[in-house]
Amino acid sequence: MKRRTGIIILLVLVLAAFILVPLMRSGGGSEELEMAKFDLPGDPQAKYGQDIPIKFVIPEGLAKVELLYNDSVFETWNNPKAQTRTVALKTNYYGVGSRSLILRSTFKDGTVLDNSAIVRVTSDIDPEILFVKIVNELPHNPENYTQGYEFDGNQLYEGTGDPGQQGKTVIGPVSLQTGAFLEPKNGLDATYFGEGITILGDLIYQITWQNSKCFVYDKKTMVLKNEFTYVGQGWGLCNDGKSIIMSDGSERITFRDPKSFQATKVIEVYDNVGPRTNLNELEYIDGKIYANVYQTGTVLVIEPTTGRVLQEIDANELVIRGKGTGDVLNGIAYNKLTKKTYMTGKYWTKTFEVQFAK
Repeated sequence: MKRRTGIIILLVLVLAAFILVPLMRSGGGSEELEMAKFDLPGDPQAKYGQDIPIKFVIPEGLAKVELLYNDSVFETWNNPKAQTRTVALKTNYYGVGSRSLILRSTFKDGTVLDNSAIVRVTSDIDPEILFVKIVNELPHNPENYTQGYEFDGNQLYEGTGDPGQQGKTVIGPVSLQTGAFLEPKNGLDATYFGEGITILGDLIYQITWQNSKCFVYDKKTMVLKNEFTYVGQGWGLCNDGKSIIMSDGSERITFRDPKSFQATKVIEVYDNVGPRTNLNELEYIDGKIYANVYQTGTVLVIEPTTGRVLQEIDANELVIRGKGTGDVLNGIAYNKLTKKTYMTGKYWTKTFEVQFAK
């Protein structure tokens, strides 16, 4: 009987060890090991170029703590002591926009936990206001729902779509003097809604609104040569001679590899107040991105490296003179050879040669 009692007591002790020891490790007898955490009143915000003080608390017992800004390691602490730290985060590393801020804790057993926040960086520039000055008026085909407008040399190209009659998407060279399409041209079937176009080398790129497709044509023959798939909507296109630059209707502009159409860089467009959305048809002029703001008579001039809005062009005079029974302003084409800029709109009867003035 004593032997059985001893065995029972031994079993009870073993079970107690399995139950009590984990409890003690997890806080039953001592404090649970914690990860590093931000000590912020909210998501921090600053102007571009300013430093943001980032305060956080590091507990005892961590193997490593890393501060990541926009997925890049900003600073690392190995085997840190328990402390409260404040780091001056420089906001000019990645341009303006909403950026991720992560405090990553690595425990001694290899476990990794993240504490996250968002940093919002607005522009430090009050955009200069410019106005359009009409130099000349030229015909535009009122049947064209203009989506893309771009010169190659002295030849103007236009890409169209039609929200009411899918299947009328056309792309090809047009006559600046008459507004009519020239041969050869091409078009998409009724399943596609064409959007922005751009010309790089011997190829013309055309994106679609909701089909997530980019079609690539031979510039001379307008024969379809290739197609790419991307994620999200397609609105406007231009290029800087190296990258295809694409808008999607938000404040984001994506730079893409022309050979693979893979994203290589993303900027967010902000002025000194906040994000600027509805970025539509694009044009690259003298190192800057010009973007029509959809449903407005406004064009933004954007710094490609940071996303800051440098200038805001009031083009409502064109809307008054050119819209008629048509739709919104949409279409900027810059001729590098003549240094002339042309603008039009969806279903407009006119294209305007313009200059921008204070």
